[in-house]
Amino acid sequence: MAGVTDRPYRTLCRRYGAGMAVSEMVTSDQSLWNSRKTLTRLDHTGEVGPRSIQIAGSDPQMMASAAAANVANGAQIIDINMGCPAKKVCNKAAGSALLRDEKLVTEILEAVVAAVSVPVTLKIRTGWCPDTRNALTIARIAEQSGIQALTIHGRTRACRYNGNAEYDTIAAVAQQSRIPIIANGDITSAQKAQQVLQLTGADAIMVGRGAQGTPWIFSEINHFLATGQQLAKPTIAELGSLVEEHISGLHDFYGDFLGLRIARKHMGWYLQHLPDMGPTRKTFNQLEHSHEQLTFINSYFQSLDGSTHLAA
Repeated sequence: MAGVTDRPYRTLCRRYGAGMAVSEMVTSDQSLWNSRKTLTRLDHTGEVGPRSIQIAGSDPQMMASAAAANVANGAQIIDINMGCPAKKVCNKAAGSALLRDEKLVTEILEAVVAAVSVPVTLKIRTGWCPDTRNALTIARIAEQSGIQALTIHGRTRACRYNGNAEYDTIAAVAQQSRIPIIANGDITSAQKAQQVLQLTGADAIMVGRGAQGTPWIFSEINHFLATGQQLAKPTIAELGSLVEEHISGLHDFYGDFLGLRIARKHMGWYLQHLPDMGPTRKTFNQLEHSHEQLTFINSYFQSLDGSTHLAA
């Protein structure tokens, strides 16, 4: 979730009941850590634990060194990304591209586990393509290498985010594994969360795109799993307060120039819950100052019926 799960959004998701919020993916190449983008991704100042930092790369020693550096900076968990399908990551033989080289996977996992004293977790896909699903093998390697938990997105790299997530492979891995298995993919509601847990036998679930513009999904999932009842959606007034707080937090975290631009995509996701989002989003995206964004948000939500709950 690079470009989404920054510190302001992680904080928001934790408040709504997420058990853990992993950092945005950070390169293992420390020579690139002085860029503004990476510095913000490495910033978890004031966050409650557990603080999980995700790293990506293809060189075992660079990965080990990056893990150790993050632990020295306060990381309490190191998460290794072998699931990202983005071309710019796979072209560097990182992310899900690593699933094609099981020997290199072993070397990376063993190096990182040996380099740090905190738990190391792993995120993968079910394989490189439908003809070469090897999640079962990667899971065995992970367990033997000392990985403490494994998250599996229910698609291969070739599938990217197309079609429906398949959960059979996750179920097979969960059945054979002695470490916690976390199921991921297409979890967009509390009911789907329960269904995925039942289908896979996984120990936990991870929500990604389903939380974009819907950070309260974690409260809904927790409530539904505990009671079997659907939690009421936020009211429009509650959404307005949430959006204003989030956008203001982005301005504070990134500064006026970058915060203004990052706020636009989040506002687009929030507006999906409301009617006539097209013109509203267009107007918001044309605003050029942070105070204009906050004034617009306040005025826009005041013009709506604040007591109305969002549609289920």
